[in-house]
Amino acid sequence: MIAWIAKWYFKSIGWKIEGRIPTDIKKCVVVAAPHTSNYDYPITLSVFYTLNMKVRFLGKKQLFSFPLGILMRATGGIPVDRSKKNNLVEYMANLFNENESLYLLIPPEGTRSAVKEWKTGFYRVAEMANVPIVLGYLDYAKKVAGFGTLFYPTGNLEKDMQEIKAFYQKITPKYPEKYQIA
Repeated sequence: MIAWIAKWYFKSIGWKIEGRIPTDIKKCVVVAAPHTSNYDYPITLSVFYTLNMKVRFLGKKQLFSFPLGILMRATGGIPVDRSKKNNLVEYMANLFNENESLYLLIPPEGTRSAVKEWKTGFYRVAEMANVPIVLGYLDYAKKVAGFGTLFYPTGNLEKDMQEIKAFYQKITPKYPEKYQIA
């Protein structure tokens, strides 16, 4: 039922999908950027349902209370208590060891609010789990959701982050005033 609704929603809002995660890639971190709006959630999930791909994602624990929590868990959500230091990188890297197939969606901003600097957890998870990073995006100006090329962490965080951020320079978020790539 959720899959049917998601596919209908995606078609009804007039968006298109560019690129794909290669079929031979069964495990990867999918960067979810830019992330400036609550609309990002239904659009992104609709993309994965349209492509018949199961995705997992993190969300603040407050979103997992009844009744919304039922939907969040059913669509792949993993609750996170952001008020505690709980070694999320190690937890997420271990998820890759526990699953034959895993597409883990992580927004580098960590929030829909404006941030000055991206968090590097998505990179560190991919590096620790030895999986590629897929540069996922929602371009609101073009009404296109897509996937860039695969990116394999080299271990040079600063250089790799510059390359990743360069990819997102041309992407238009829902709320540009909340989005900054430093």
